Amino acid sequence: MKRNILYILVFSLTLSSCDEYLDIVPDQTQELDLLFDREESAYNALATCYSYLPKNDDLYSSYVTATDALTTPVAKETAGIRLMKGLQSASNPLMSYWSGYERHGSLWRGIRSCNILIENMDNVVDMTQEEKDSWKAEAQFLKAYYHFTLLKYYGPIPITDVNLPISANDQEVRVKRNTIDECVSYISETIDSAIPNLPLRVLNNNDLGRIDQVIAKAIKSRVLLYAASPLFNGNSEFYSGFVNDEGDHFFNQTYDENKWQLAMDASLDALNTAISQGASLYEFNDTPPVFDEENYEEESVKKLYNIRYSIVDRWNDELLWGHSNPVGTNWWQLQAGSLMKDPTSSSVEAAWQWVAPTLRSVEMYYTLNGLPIDEDLTFDYTNRYEVTNIGSNQNANAQFAQRTVNLHLNREPRFYASIGFDRGYNRTWGRLWNLKMRKGETHGRIANSGDYLITGYALKKIVHPDSEGDGYDKIIQYSWPMIRLAELYLNYAEAANEVNGPTEEVYSMLNSIRDRAGINTVEQAWSDATIAATVNKHTTKDGLREIIQHERLIEFAFEGHRYNDLRRWKMAEDYLNSPVKGWSVDLSTEDGFYTLRDVGNRSFSSPRDYLHPISINELTINTNLIQNPGW
Repeated sequence: MKRNILYILVFSLTLSSCDEYLDIVPDQTQELDLLFDREESAYNALATCYSYLPKNDDLYSSYVTATDALTTPVAKETAGIRLMKGLQSASNPLMSYWSGYERHGSLWRGIRSCNILIENMDNVVDMTQEEKDSWKAEAQFLKAYYHFTLLKYYGPIPITDVNLPISANDQEVRVKRNTIDECVSYISETIDSAIPNLPLRVLNNNDLGRIDQVIAKAIKSRVLLYAASPLFNGNSEFYSGFVNDEGDHFFNQTYDENKWQLAMDASLDALNTAISQGASLYEFNDTPPVFDEENYEEESVKKLYNIRYSIVDRWNDELLWGHSNPVGTNWWQLQAGSLMKDPTSSSVEAAWQWVAPTLRSVEMYYTLNGLPIDEDLTFDYTNRYEVTNIGSNQNANAQFAQRTVNLHLNREPRFYASIGFDRGYNRTWGRLWNLKMRKGETHGRIANSGDYLITGYALKKIVHPDSEGDGYDKIIQYSWPMIRLAELYLNYAEAANEVNGPTEEVYSMLNSIRDRAGINTVEQAWSDATIAATVNKHTTKDGLREIIQHERLIEFAFEGHRYNDLRRWKMAEDYLNSPVKGWSVDLSTEDGFYTLRDVGNRSFSSPRDYLHPISINELTINTNLIQNPGW
């Protein structure tokens, strides 16, 4: 049966419910008998299981905008930005996977759907047992993934391995939260139990996005990495008083280094399995467009294509798991919100031009030498906001003989592939644009419209270069990356450094990512006293940890990782408690435009905001639930 699982019309069940997150399911009903009598109808049930996967390309239900990395004009604020402005509440939680929000259903309903399929799949009469076991394994994995997603945001959660029968009494329905270690063990073991019955790799175009062993092992790597991280591993600092009714700690109170070993082993297993099935870091092998034919032989230009297309090239070899049903041709797309307007086009239906990177995002990227801008002795960090002439040696990335700030010059290829800046370039609408982004200029704020780039920067990374904004049907769709091979390299590097400290193997994993990015190896960058302010930082565990974390923030920028990484490292309050900044886009002169200003607030209360609140309504329904600290 060759069908894309997420394009099937989702079949929804209406079943009796005792509360909003945990449904009681009748043991046998006519509806269930009909749902699982034949393969075709059972497929609808499987599609329902997949339908609860979060969509990070859906601008208004995405965690991509939840940090200090992106911002919008006030009138266009997303739930993610409101969350980051400190507007979260227990009475009406924002971005709630527990209760459901906007266009995303409660993940407890997703878990319930998976349990229904697992419990009834064997009743299908026109499938082999091997096929039934494979579909059940997909639902098993999805159930584990939904538990993991809930754990990321709420910490300890109730484990819901089976649906409660209709005969369940009131006390059975009022489930309790399990400890973090119990949840992680359950998630990991459920993934392990699913793997043997999953196909090794799904490469059929009609089934892309369906779970296979490569995906399952990759996500297990992420699960165990989170479990080993400071937020979840021996966090007595935050949660010494967070206990259940029996006095048991929800969070383990003693740091356990073995959790990093488990993450290291799982990451290596996932990496080896993925590579054995043809996965590799992306390399652009297509013919470049006409405007770049002459420039393409330059190594720096090749790197731009490798980086940019690693995200937007459909189902490429680096993509281990993609969401096969992107938001589509409606106006909710994150890509549409980032797509710049073409001032020469008579229509801008699908180009909103109001999702903008912040100054902190711009400063995050390395220099050309592969060092942070405040660690590179050759980079004029003190005068980074000063305007300067663009020399001919910068012409591959900025417009020769124009003027821009030092901050935009001599940066790494990932910066130029991801950020559109004044007097830089943007490969978009199938053309090469010379960006002029000051007030009244070609790509600047021409009128007092609500659709403008409030920081003076454009987001290129998630926009396909051939997308055109004069019609939604002209936006080039691609599968949003749920997990890429690059993550497994960095997962392994992070875990291995915590277990063994700096080793050649850790350097090798990091250098695989850095080589694709077009920058020096870790050893070259940090051992050179003529460029590195902190020489040999990479030779200590603490120093290498910071390098790995910085590498991860750059590599996965704007993909939805930053919010969770900062939280699991217990670093969120360091980043998310200061205003976001940008240029003065309402001024037309050079000096006026290049004046920094605050363009939005960020607020993060530690430790309260490390976990999301459970809705007061849920607590009223189930009095056995204990609210997260601070809420």
